[in-house]
Amino acid sequence: MPGMVLFGRRWAIASDDLVFPGFLELFLRVLWWIGILTLYLMYRGKLNCAGGALLSSYLIVLLVLLAVIICTVLAIVCVSMKGTICNPGPRKSMSKLLYIRLTLFLPEMVWASLGASWIADGVQCDRAIVNGVIATVVVRTQIWCPVTLQQASPFSISSRTASGIPGSLRRGSAVPQGPPSCRSRTTEYDLVGGDQLNCHFGSILQTTGLQYGDFVHISFHDKVYELPFLVALDHRKEAVVVAVRGTMSLQDILTDLSAESETLDLECEVKDCLAHKGISQAARYVYRRLINDGILSQAFSLAPEYRLVIVGHSLGAGAAALLSIMLRKSHPEVRCYAFSPPRGLLSKSLYEYSKNFTVSIVLGKDVIPRLSVTTFEDLKKRILRVIAHCNKPKYKILLYGCWYELFGGDPDNFPTELDGGDQRDLTQPLLGEQSLLTHGSPAYSFSSDSPLESPSKYPPLYPPGRIIHLEEEGTSGRFSCYTAQYTAKWSHESEFNKILIGPKMLTDHMPDILMRALDSVVANRAACMSCPAPGGAHVDMV
Repeated sequence: MPGMVLFGRRWAIASDDLVFPGFLELFLRVLWWIGILTLYLMYRGKLNCAGGALLSSYLIVLLVLLAVIICTVLAIVCVSMKGTICNPGPRKSMSKLLYIRLTLFLPEMVWASLGASWIADGVQCDRAIVNGVIATVVVRTQIWCPVTLQQASPFSISSRTASGIPGSLRRGSAVPQGPPSCRSRTTEYDLVGGDQLNCHFGSILQTTGLQYGDFVHISFHDKVYELPFLVALDHRKEAVVVAVRGTMSLQDILTDLSAESETLDLECEVKDCLAHKGISQAARYVYRRLINDGILSQAFSLAPEYRLVIVGHSLGAGAAALLSIMLRKSHPEVRCYAFSPPRGLLSKSLYEYSKNFTVSIVLGKDVIPRLSVTTFEDLKKRILRVIAHCNKPKYKILLYGCWYELFGGDPDNFPTELDGGDQRDLTQPLLGEQSLLTHGSPAYSFSSDSPLESPSKYPPLYPPGRIIHLEEEGTSGRFSCYTAQYTAKWSHESEFNKILIGPKMLTDHMPDILMRALDSVVANRAACMSCPAPGGAHVDMV
């Protein structure tokens, strides 16, 4: 993975990154060469016209020039396929080949310009061959070498999570007739911030199946550490429901990224009260609104016999879990249902405390319930270790990944590490990791004093409550006819202490996919009821 050095500077592209761009250029150049050869062979007998000798010379030289370029690109592709990710030794000739390839741009541009000049001078030959020469000039201006050095964009997991409001609000006692329209109307609930045309609220009505009179308070106010939320009455479940929205804005992302831990001031018997800073501040904001503004008091004045249920998805799930801890003393019957919550949320003692009243639901390989500062550091170490041990060229790994993404399969069938940990072929260190491979030693082993094994400076944080894991039965690819089926089981938090890389690590976090998986599991209740709750505490399901 070391970057190539060209023109006295190191580029953010490695010598084994040119396989696929080279194949693309090779394909285009060969097609171009075949087209020009066909044109010359078909019309070489008709070049005894004014300017025909020039056109004949132009096509012959162009065929030779393209043949040289094709051979050079083929050599680039073949060299780029050699070696491994962190052993670029077999690719040491790559810089010379690139210099040759870049040099060939000059005669190519000059010859294309001459062809355009000769055509402009009014060559009086068969119109078909003239148009063919014009086409070669046009094609030359359109095809630009894919091997052009450019800074590669890093992989990012920055997809915008459109979090809904699942949980107890999924279905209500009454369903409105058709989708509500986005028009101004007199509301019977408190509305804070945005939604002047009731469009967002119309979506909430359609999703939950509740009626206007079931809502006590709706807030679309959205700032850093201040999340939108609503309070509603679910008469079918006899619950006052507080639903907190997940990540849907830049402000929410900034709240997510405040990932350092802070101490919570809680009136409970828990000693080690640490939590995710951004999410805990967001939960405190909702808590102040509920208590200081009298929103909960108003809700329970309408339904004093109901109990309190708090739900949320993603960022909202983390805030809901912390909010339920804050409200636990004043509302001992509180229940929290956290859908796809972040892992880096609670200290160990708070995690154990939340098991009495919180249930988390995680789908498949969802990355968010596995994501924390410590697991992210662990992922970095594991990736570097796999790269250091890898004995496969990069293009093969990418092809395996594309096959797995499209058609599914068992990832274990695509090994990328040296058998038995043999590292004799590894001779080059990775950039930015000074001790990943010992300088001058091909037999490096990851010892305990390696920076890769150094302890994290951040305390470990855990997901909230007891965890229901919805696992997919079998595997499926993007274009397979297989319809995903899921089973539900109680799982320990240790099953989510590593980030799993896979094609569904992001899509499994989407609320619509999560709700479809829940519906399929609920349709087969035996899959849920066959798993007894693990020891001790029992959480009543609403």
